[in-house]
Amino acid sequence: MNSSTDIVAKAREVAVAVLRDQTRYDGSPFIGHPDAVARIVQEEIGLPEECIAAVYLHEASRMGGYEVKAGEWGDVICNLVDGLNKISTVKPKDTRLEAENYKKLIIQYSRDPRVTVLKLADRLEVMRSLPMFPKSNREQKILETLMLYIPLAHQLGLYNMKREMEDIYLNYAQPEQYRLITNKLKAGEKDREKLMAEFIEPLKRKLSEAGIQYKLKIRTKAAYSIWQKMVKQKVPFEGVYDVFAIRFIIDCDPEDHKQEKDLCWQVYSFVTEEYEPDTKRLRDWVTNPKPNGYESLHITVKNRDGAYVEVQIRTKRMDDVAENGFASHWSYKGIKREESLDTWLKSVRYALEHPGSDNPEDLPQPPDQEIFVFTPTGELRILSAGATVLDFAFGIHTNIGAHCVGARVNGKAVSIREKLHTGDVVEIQTSKNQHPAPDWINWVVTSKARSKVKQALAAQELSRAADGKEILERRLKNWKLELPDEMLTELRKKLNYPTLTGFYAAIGNETLDVNQVKDYILGEEARHAASVEAAEAVMAQAKQRRASEAKDDILVLNAKNVKGLDYKMSKCCNPVFGDDVFGFVTRTDGIKIHRITCPNAARLLELYPYRIQKVKWADTPSSGTFQVGLKMVVDEESASGRILETVGQFKASIRSFTVTDNPRNGTWEIAMKLSVPSNLELDKVLSQLRTLKHVIKVTRQ
Repeated sequence: MNSSTDIVAKAREVAVAVLRDQTRYDGSPFIGHPDAVARIVQEEIGLPEECIAAVYLHEASRMGGYEVKAGEWGDVICNLVDGLNKISTVKPKDTRLEAENYKKLIIQYSRDPRVTVLKLADRLEVMRSLPMFPKSNREQKILETLMLYIPLAHQLGLYNMKREMEDIYLNYAQPEQYRLITNKLKAGEKDREKLMAEFIEPLKRKLSEAGIQYKLKIRTKAAYSIWQKMVKQKVPFEGVYDVFAIRFIIDCDPEDHKQEKDLCWQVYSFVTEEYEPDTKRLRDWVTNPKPNGYESLHITVKNRDGAYVEVQIRTKRMDDVAENGFASHWSYKGIKREESLDTWLKSVRYALEHPGSDNPEDLPQPPDQEIFVFTPTGELRILSAGATVLDFAFGIHTNIGAHCVGARVNGKAVSIREKLHTGDVVEIQTSKNQHPAPDWINWVVTSKARSKVKQALAAQELSRAADGKEILERRLKNWKLELPDEMLTELRKKLNYPTLTGFYAAIGNETLDVNQVKDYILGEEARHAASVEAAEAVMAQAKQRRASEAKDDILVLNAKNVKGLDYKMSKCCNPVFGDDVFGFVTRTDGIKIHRITCPNAARLLELYPYRIQKVKWADTPSSGTFQVGLKMVVDEESASGRILETVGQFKASIRSFTVTDNPRNGTWEIAMKLSVPSNLELDKVLSQLRTLKHVIKVTRQ
């Protein structure tokens, strides 16, 4: 076993030899990575030589297959290298673990807690070197850093490391916000220095007379922390009042903790005597340090200009611990390394085993509106919060979504309704026999998945409707029966099918027995035969009345008696005063008036000529009104306001108005019922509506 003076040099020699042919993404020698990590471990964290040697041997064994033997390097280094090697093989795309489980696995592999800190140093070097990584690698690195390593650095009290990784994350995730914040911090630097000088001036004499040696510096809030406050509080940069703090760093004996506390409180009394304090914002971590060892007094005071300033009071030892974590204890003369190491290791273990023991709100969190999910190959997918397996499947490909039957999430079989979380690894399972169902609409949250499900359901219904229509037509031909449009509409409504497509689709998927249609037709024909005599009697009575009122065989129509017993306006075409019309003698409802252009006119005139009644309108319209339906297609939903305004300019009143979107072609359908005195007024309305912007088509129903 080598002495500690040359163990690092020997470990580096091994790494240089083993990694001589290895390069980084930018083509530089790979040895540059462990060199940079070693500098962080030694200079920024302060870990001993064994840890620095472990950095080199870890890369040599991981990248070059070098075997680290306990007989040559000792048990401590072997354990460190073994832990680092195991952690290096654990990646979200392989482990199928969420962030918390991944952190637990890191801890499990860290039999020596310093392994976790070494891994953090490694990750910091990676973040500093992000520009050399391909874009896809960068995205995964910054996501892992946000979910895993920043919270770990916070738990261990490695605040300098934490802040730097947070700012690098922000620089890549929100580059514009990062530039805005950092530029504004630079622009206000002189103002902050001036404020600090003005702040200390009234306190200099008191501090000097008390014999307190101190250093004053400005602690500027990290860009990431400022951004977090801007987002949470919904304020601009200027609305974050604690962008910086004035920090007193007191020089005293680091071994005399009582003196440290007394001096902190003495400085506190000087500050609060000179400036008005906000006692609600007093934070005493000197009397009761945080679990991660943080010690400091925080107080917010109001200066002479009425501005609030945060003041932090701590000793040099406390400041070093706050900046660099427990490892900084070793830099103090007179403190035994073994004792300090033991205390620190216990604190590291406590922090690792009790996540969230500090304020969890201070830990960075991914945006609430998004989750980050991985495919089995490690590809990153970003989905809306609350997204399910179905959302993920449709996000990959429409056909995969349409045939999805479930998934394996983090290695566990789940249903298509399972909600996903950031860090999940999702492996979709499909079946050619699977097809979208109506319930799927309730199980997806992303707009893409919702749209694709609707399209698939519509396509299925159209296909089944075509099959159903063919089946019905074939059966009707075999039965030698007819199903007129009017009878089909009545049957569809009776069976509660809102659309004709839905009616035919029900026959196609066998949820509606086609024999029900046959029974209905036969029943209607039976009722027709029974009512022929009654219909003929009605016709005879009508002829008799006409004979007494006029010499010709024409029924004169007037709006006054529309609701009388003589005749009714047919609802299938809604005639209006002035339309070309004819009368049709029905079985039970007397004479119904139809427009010549009615969809049923040709059939009625051809099949039932003996039941046709000639009619004409009275010479002048009465005070009555007529119901008429309009159907419109527009390409802008806001056009409905202009349509209502246009109708209001004429002698027409709106009885109903509904708007339905058609996502397949990006249009909206408007169904409107009007009351008008005549077809002349209706023609005016139609003419104006057809000239409106965004109105594609206007038809009368």
